[in-house]
Amino acid sequence: MDSSADATAQLRALATRVEALAERCQRLADENRSLRQQQEQLFTERAQLLNKNEQARSRVEAMIARLKSLEQHT
Repeated sequence: MDSSADATAQLRALATRVEALAERCQRLADENRSLRQQQEQLFTERAQLLNKNEQARSRVEAMIARLKSLEQHT
């Protein structure tokens, strides 16, 4: 009967460890999903910022061209 109690205790300990592992896997899956969403948002934000930067660069270049044109006329 002692070995039966020992086997039961080991089985319970194993079950506890398996449950903890399953919970950890779920937490990691949730965290992974969240990180992927954040990454997608950052990629979108980066693309928007690059676009704004390109627009600003184009406007500055156009202003410089106009200033040079005005400079040549004076």
